[in-house]
Amino acid sequence: MSELQYLEVEKKDAVALVKLNRPQVLNALCDGLMRELATTLHELDCDTDIAVIVLTGNDKAFAAGADISEMQDVSYAYMLEDGGLTRYCDSIASCQKPVIAAVAGYALGGGCELAMMCDFIIAADNARFGQPEITIGTIPGFGGSQRLTWLVGKSKAMDMCLTGRMMDADEAERSGLVARVETLDRYLEVALEAAATIASFSRPVVSMAKQVVDMALETPLTQGIRSERQMFKATFALQDQKEGMAAFVEKRRPEFKHR
Repeated sequence: MSELQYLEVEKKDAVALVKLNRPQVLNALCDGLMRELATTLHELDCDTDIAVIVLTGNDKAFAAGADISEMQDVSYAYMLEDGGLTRYCDSIASCQKPVIAAVAGYALGGGCELAMMCDFIIAADNARFGQPEITIGTIPGFGGSQRLTWLVGKSKAMDMCLTGRMMDADEAERSGLVARVETLDRYLEVALEAAATIASFSRPVVSMAKQVVDMALETPLTQGIRSERQMFKATFALQDQKEGMAAFVEKRRPEFKHR
């Protein structure tokens, strides 16, 4: 992995922890950070030793939004030609391995959108989520209006996008934006424990489970159910399915071989 300026990466067994590292500006998303993140996630996605990725910031901020000082003078023509920070979003969101967002403090604008690109969010009790772009004369551009509506429904999404208000961790959990809320001293530990649990399972089966859940957001119900059924049947071609069921019957821990 190349030398990183805006990220810190730690690997423990089959879990990779990726930390956004611009604390002086609350991890504001600049071009360099987003480029490093897209490249790093791609490298980890291709790393056969890694099964799960945890993405986090620090206790004050996951990411407080895009770096406005870098964006304020950008022209419409430039955005059309280059895409700005949005050109990195698809490569981040398309990571094939499970990605858990561990969020404390502010996750606003692009930071909230980045967290929603992950497969699920474990939040500290001080987390604050929001899409405040309207307060600076623009709208969400990293998929925020779409993912937020899928996750919390039209009414909540409209409220956040039109007023710019922040949602605290408890409301985010009640609304379906966040999977779990933990204390500030525990949220990252819990996220890493969840990642280790996922990493202990059959990697092909984890990949299938991730695919079928994602499919629910992209296909009609009847088509999604048909696809799920076919994927379920396909697990019976795996050695890990045989091992998992044998271990259950024999009352022992399974030893998955990831095939």
